[in-house]
Amino acid sequence: MLAIQSTKQAGGSCTANVLPCRINHDGPVNASERFWDPLTGDDGKKLAYFRGRQIHGKTVKVPEGYRGAVLSKTDRLLPASSRAGGAEQDIEDDERDDEDERDDEDEPQQVKILEETASFDEFVVWEHDALPEDANDPYVKGVGEWMEFAQRAHSYTTSKSADERKQS
Repeated sequence: MLAIQSTKQAGGSCTANVLPCRINHDGPVNASERFWDPLTGDDGKKLAYFRGRQIHGKTVKVPEGYRGAVLSKTDRLLPASSRAGGAEQDIEDDERDDEDERDDEDEPQQVKILEETASFDEFVVWEHDALPEDANDPYVKGVGEWMEFAQRAHSYTTSKSADERKQS
């Protein structure tokens, strides 16, 4: 499991960029305008050159009620006293027929801490030679699908009562 903690050194707000390449580096970069200088045209489309190739960008807003976060892995663990619920629940021996039936779920799980280094309310998805399309790009499409899934997973609908079912 993972827990997110904000740090005092958080970099504030940023614009995340999803590039159409794999970069085997996960730390800060001292990028000058010589290497990364995206332009925004009059029509709002973004254009940049990355390693000599032209790429086109589409800005995607994070839906209202949500926020994006840039996270950094740490080796720290969340103390058991800080977890939701606080106290571990004991399982009595008479609830189980056999000791061998105990699952690993009964043991306390380690909760690793991710530090929030910055936040964003929009990100730019870049694609080679053409603007990313909503229907084809997995990032653009995924934001809409994930938010819809999250809303449905967290919504509560009541079923008809027995009296209402008899009347219909």
